[in-house]
Amino acid sequence: MTDTTPSAGAAQVAPPSLLEAVRVWARIGVLSFGGPTAQIALMHKEIVDRRGWLTERQYLNALGFCMLLPGPEAMQLATYAGWRLHGVAGGLAAGLLFVLPGAAVILGLAMFYAAFASAPLVDAVFLGVQAAVIIVVIEALLRISKRALKGRAAWLIAAAAFLAIFAFGVPYPLIILAAAIAGVLFIAPHDSQDDTGAIPATPLMRTGLTVLIWLVIWWGPLLSLMLLDPDGRLFEIGNFFSRLAVVTFGGAYAVLAYMAQDVVQAYGWLTADEMLVSLGLAETTPGPLILVTEFVGFLAAERVGGIWYGMAGAAVALWATFVPCFLWIFAGAPYIDRIGHMPKLQGALAGITACVVGVILNLSLWFALHVFFTEIETGGAGPLQVPIPDPTSLNPVAAGLTLVCAVLAFGLHWGIGRILAMSAALAGVIGWVSL
Repeated sequence: MTDTTPSAGAAQVAPPSLLEAVRVWARIGVLSFGGPTAQIALMHKEIVDRRGWLTERQYLNALGFCMLLPGPEAMQLATYAGWRLHGVAGGLAAGLLFVLPGAAVILGLAMFYAAFASAPLVDAVFLGVQAAVIIVVIEALLRISKRALKGRAAWLIAAAAFLAIFAFGVPYPLIILAAAIAGVLFIAPHDSQDDTGAIPATPLMRTGLTVLIWLVIWWGPLLSLMLLDPDGRLFEIGNFFSRLAVVTFGGAYAVLAYMAQDVVQAYGWLTADEMLVSLGLAETTPGPLILVTEFVGFLAAERVGGIWYGMAGAAVALWATFVPCFLWIFAGAPYIDRIGHMPKLQGALAGITACVVGVILNLSLWFALHVFFTEIETGGAGPLQVPIPDPTSLNPVAAGLTLVCAVLAFGLHWGIGRILAMSAALAGVIGWVSL
């Protein structure tokens, strides 16, 4: 295809054929490294700047809508772009091709981890991955803070969210709801008018039918698992990640903050160290970071039923994570242009984004404590309960590797992939010398 290179603000051009679009979605899926910010920038370059398939306004309206949704905003943005060009078939092609390349890699890595993680040298290498991920999460915290914390209200929402989840154990969905309400009340411009008169309305009957169809697609297989194996791990995985898909606003790091502690503490499927490894592996593969759910699903099932059961667990986790994304987009896509003119919803988004800063700060501390210390107790009084590490259980290797990663990230400005590779290599050398 000839690269006409339209400008970012150019008018929308004639839509491509479905086959031509599929080639582009496949390219994006294979190259979508670096987390949601890099993925959103890549899609903007490919479908707005280079090809003009969406206008700048359409793209930004869709991005704002996807950031209001639970789940991975980059994958949902790709699904919307595909829908806008070729309807449901285009949306399915774009969404699936965004996910499947990374899902295949994560499955292979999860199988390798299950087979070899107990080997001392491999275990040492993964300690390096864990140390690097702490810095990766802190980088994400700083990056999101710059975008989200504009004004006193946003800072207060972030601080309240951190205290609620870190010190008082308030459920994550309640924190998100409170943040959205606070955003509407204290951030949204109340004197703005909703300029939606020129945008055609969408029949509610059509929306209701879309929702019903996708609810059946989503829950039909999961309910079948409940009937076939009511006490089995697979339905437990599907049920957990389906609930996660509904409440995890704010991107992959917010998902981790909610998922990690439940998976480790409530279910006992993985350890905190393994959650760090899962994020580190997802950071180095294409596709959305939320593919960590596939890693968790595989290990949670493999440990009770072997490798084939683990592969089924990975498939169930993927299904429960991504099928809801298609529901949100196919039901909400006809309303996106209208939502782009509603400032109060933008206020809710601003509140949620500020809240996510506090949630990711909690995630950073939780990960760091579990990597640096082998013994952690919970102390406090009444509803106030905070983790207290035993200083004598400090792991100096983990602390030292994290310090090296911090220098590489903030001093030398290395990228995520290089930091992960260097930390893993250093940890491997240390482990080999210690054998």
